[in-house]
Amino acid sequence: MLKVLPKQTVSMYTRDGVRLDADIYRPDAVGEFPVLLMRQPYGRAIASTVVYAHPSWYAAQGYIVVIQDVRGRGTSEGEFQLFAHEINDGADTVNWVASLPGSNGKVGMYGFSYQGMTQLYAAIAQPPALTTICPAMIGYDLYTDWAYEGGAFCLQTNLAWAIQLATETARLRGDLPAYQALYAASRNLPVNNPEILQQLAPESFYHDWVAHPKPDSYWQQLSPKSHFQNVDLPMFHIGGWFDTYLRGTLHLYREMTTRATTPQHLLIGPWAHLPWGRKVGEADFGKLAASPVDEMQIRWFNQFLKGVDTGLLDELPVRLFEMGSNMWHYFPNIFTSNQKSYLLSSTGLGNIREDAGSLIPDAQSPIPNPQSPVPNPQDILVHDPWRPVPSVGGHAAMPGGVFERSPIDCRSDVLTYTSAPLTTDLSLLGDILVEISCQSDQDSYDLSAVLSQVYPDGRVYNITQGYLHCQDGKKTVTRQVKLQPSFIRITQGNCLRLSLSVACYPAYAMNSGNGAVLSSEALLKAQIITLTVNGGELLLSVVL
Repeated sequence: MLKVLPKQTVSMYTRDGVRLDADIYRPDAVGEFPVLLMRQPYGRAIASTVVYAHPSWYAAQGYIVVIQDVRGRGTSEGEFQLFAHEINDGADTVNWVASLPGSNGKVGMYGFSYQGMTQLYAAIAQPPALTTICPAMIGYDLYTDWAYEGGAFCLQTNLAWAIQLATETARLRGDLPAYQALYAASRNLPVNNPEILQQLAPESFYHDWVAHPKPDSYWQQLSPKSHFQNVDLPMFHIGGWFDTYLRGTLHLYREMTTRATTPQHLLIGPWAHLPWGRKVGEADFGKLAASPVDEMQIRWFNQFLKGVDTGLLDELPVRLFEMGSNMWHYFPNIFTSNQKSYLLSSTGLGNIREDAGSLIPDAQSPIPNPQSPVPNPQDILVHDPWRPVPSVGGHAAMPGGVFERSPIDCRSDVLTYTSAPLTTDLSLLGDILVEISCQSDQDSYDLSAVLSQVYPDGRVYNITQGYLHCQDGKKTVTRQVKLQPSFIRITQGNCLRLSLSVACYPAYAMNSGNGAVLSSEALLKAQIITLTVNGGELLLSVVL
């Protein structure tokens, strides 16, 4: 490793004359070096060190590292508007850093979340110096991958993020009353009266996101997906099984592998959005779950920015962490068209008895057939808006990850379908779908499906979940709920369980019976919802 010079703070000007400030970390050595760029809105001194090594570590590997405040954040000038300026500003910044003294003219970008998004927007402009990117935990289609899931508004994460950004805006403006009120709201999210954000931050993106509950032209214009058709760069894609935006990471990776001529590698660890470590919620996935991202990114950058043959192009491009065995596995691709299905058959007492259901597999499954299940054509649950089923863990709640959920499964407003104990270990990998034939007594309702494993002592730990916002509730319709993809080994003797409810609050906005509850007025009008699952059966499919 090289020694690193003291940090420099420098400025550049965009094409429309706005000053953007950045910190530069340089190796203390003679020669020209590639540039690693991160553009972020949280104050450049943070530099995403919640998940990455400090920029000085990257500089010590032989890179000029530039951490920039985006427009209107940190000490950069201009007005911050969510993602609005990142294409042009990103291109201008790439051109600028490529011409810095000591640069060899090649630029790579890294970062997660917003910092991952700035990579996509910069790549859209195709600045010649941008050679490779490493987007982590991003929303490729902002509607389906970030703001909404299954047509339902992701209330907790969106509101928390909007308040975080609004609080920083108030701080930069020196507005102490707004800052204090927003900071207090960030510590106790106003999920029951989110309109407080309208009073304190009327300019927040949150209001536009709520005002566009369908994938209309607003989302098409804002999303990277709409402008990405001509991008063809080597990309190292990074995600987590419990990350809120895993569907965006996979969305981008799948599209790039179908059309790109450049290498596309994928890493998915057992992590939530942050941090990236061995412990996720209440689960400890062992020492191998510690993030290898820093070392892997340096290897990636050495390959594409320095021309070093690191051998990574000879390796299988997909590296996935299997929870349960707590091991990394390599694959040539991600999730093929092979499908394995299981029929979930309830005794009709799913809303009364915790162990009401039986999961009936195909003949080759390690899950044994149940002994004479009691037939019943319907399962019924009742959702009370006064006491909605709470969200715990998974990818949509805060905090995310694995948590013990037996107190939730014991509730009368949760239907549970539990298998017999597995006769051998069972490995699940892929997209997980649940097919449900049901109807509601209200015009609209939601479906929350959580897949868990049940231990012999009665503990229940979530594996993955999905959510769907439904219209035409009074009609009998077969719905398909898409759960977050997962990779897990279930130990022999444990059981699989699917838990079904009408709410998962506040991870997702509650349904009033006529649409999403996103204000106090809508909460006032919320109705009791009775859901009938017809035929007493659900179909669980895993696309391997």
